[in-house]
Amino acid sequence: MEWTGEALLIGVRRHGETSLIAEAMVAGRGRCLGLVRGGRSTRLAPVLQIGNTIYLTWRARLEDQLGVFTVELMQSRAADLIADRGRLYLTQLICDHLRLLPERDPHDRLLGQALTLIENPPDPVTLARFELALLDELGFGLDLSSCAATGATTDLTHVSPRTGRAVSRAAAAPYRDRLLPLPSFLNERGNASPDDIRDAFKLTGHFLDRHIWSARQIDHPSVRDSLIDLLSRDAH
Repeated sequence: MEWTGEALLIGVRRHGETSLIAEAMVAGRGRCLGLVRGGRSTRLAPVLQIGNTIYLTWRARLEDQLGVFTVELMQSRAADLIADRGRLYLTQLICDHLRLLPERDPHDRLLGQALTLIENPPDPVTLARFELALLDELGFGLDLSSCAATGATTDLTHVSPRTGRAVSRAAAAPYRDRLLPLPSFLNERGNASPDDIRDAFKLTGHFLDRHIWSARQIDHPSVRDSLIDLLSRDAH
């Protein structure tokens, strides 16, 4: 069996003395893994950098086997990322997030959003919406369209940490200390203050931890905290 496709490289790990197992997001195919023979060579090392766009050929005898990747570099981003700490942190986080997706399950919407994020200066608004989309595609989407208590669709200011549903200002008043703030930029267009950015990532982080990191007994990406600090400072 064989297929080819353009892919975003999101992870590599050693396999034996000379090879690597590469993880890549492929349009129409999702997160795919394959063995790259000689992947630790000086010739392939610049190609197999996380965040690069590569052209893959996958071959295996049976569809459910790991298979072997042949890789060609299409777009290198390593030099640009090393020169820009914000983009480096962002790319690392995006790739960590994409690795949470089930194998061989297409998620082209997320892949498109990921490439937009990686190609541009770090944007906290777009990143927070990406994390919301990630939760949605993993089956844990939040309902920020109307108030869980009253059905109101305006003046939504908080989210229930248990149900993931929005709560209006009036309904939230008696329970503010138990609810998560909902920054207005997640529902509306507008600028985000440093506090808004922290609140947005506190919100998405709560549900990522509850449903994914803690549930799977994995650590949350440490680079996420560094990126949030950097984005919050830049928003001043």
